[in-house]
Amino acid sequence: MRAVVFTGAGGNEVVRVEERADPTPGPDELVVRCAFSGLNPADLLQRAGRYPAPPGFPADVPGLEVAGTVEAVGAAVRRFRPGDRVFGLVGGGGLADRVVVHELAVAAVPDALDERAAAAVPEAFITAHDAIRTRCRLALGDVLLVQGANGGVGSAGVMIGVAAGAQVLGAVRSDDAAAFVASLGATPVRVDDLAAAVEAATGGRGVDVVLELVGAPNLPADLAVLAERGRIVVVGTGAGAKVELSMRDLMGRRAELHGTVLRARRLDDKAQAVRAFEREVVPQLASGRLVPPVDSVFPAAEATAAFDRLAGPGKRGKVLLAW
Repeated sequence: MRAVVFTGAGGNEVVRVEERADPTPGPDELVVRCAFSGLNPADLLQRAGRYPAPPGFPADVPGLEVAGTVEAVGAAVRRFRPGDRVFGLVGGGGLADRVVVHELAVAAVPDALDERAAAAVPEAFITAHDAIRTRCRLALGDVLLVQGANGGVGSAGVMIGVAAGAQVLGAVRSDDAAAFVASLGATPVRVDDLAAAVEAATGGRGVDVVLELVGAPNLPADLAVLAERGRIVVVGTGAGAKVELSMRDLMGRRAELHGTVLRARRLDDKAQAVRAFEREVVPQLASGRLVPPVDSVFPAAEATAAFDRLAGPGKRGKVLLAW
C-alpha cells in the first residue's frame, strides 16, 4: 500500500509518501481500498508532534477517517463484505490507499455519493452532527452560530443545522466566505462585528447553540451572543486553547459549555456517534439534500501542498488526497 508518513515532528520536511506492506484485517475489522483520503487539522497537530495517535493505531501514518471499497473482512465481520462501500472513523492510519477499520466505526456509503464526495464526509459530518445534535440538542427553530463556517466541519455543521430546521448563522471574515456560507443556506455574519450582526439577525434574542471551531479567542464573544439556556460546544482550538471567561455571564444565562473530541473515544462511544450519523445524516446524503463540499484535491505525491492548503485561510469545505 501507499501511505503518508511522518518521519518525526516538524513541518513538511517530515512528510513522506511511502510503500508499506498491505494490511490484513483482525477478526472484527475491514480492509478498505481508498481512492481519496480526507485531511483534517488534527493531522497538522500530529505532524507537529502535539497530537499522537491513540494506542493500537499507526504512530507515523496520520489520518482520522476512511472512505472506500471493502477489500477484505475479518472472520467475525457480519455487516459488510468485499465490494461494499463504507465510510467512517479511524484513530490513525487514514492517509493511505489501504486502511484497516473496525466494522462498528463505519457506515454504508449511499449510491448517490461518488468516491470523491464520500471521502469528504466522515470526519466532518460525524463531528458536526455529534457536536450540535447529540451534545447540544439543536432542534427545530433554534438559532445556530458556526464559528469557522467555511471549513470542512464548519460547512458540515451549517448544512446539518439547516436540515434540522434551525436558523443558521455562519461567522466569516471575507466576502468570498460569506457567499459560500450563504450558498449552504446560512446567514453570513462578520466576525469583526459579531454582536451587532447576531442582534440584527435574531432580533436581539441571541443564539441557542454555538459550534466553536476556531478556539479560545472566540469564547468571550460566543458567550456574549448566547441566548438564555444556550449551549456552546468547543471542537477546535487552532487559534488558542486558553481563555478567561466571566463565570457570572455563564451562570446568568444558565448556559452550558461543552468540549468534545472523536479520535480518543472508546470504540463503543465512537460507534454510537457513527450510528447516530447513519440514522440522521446518511439518508439526507442519499437524497441529495446534503452535498459535501470539496475545497481541493491533491495527488498523494503532492501531500505537502495539500497540508499547506489545509493550514491556510479561505478553504471551502474539505481538502482531499487522491491515490
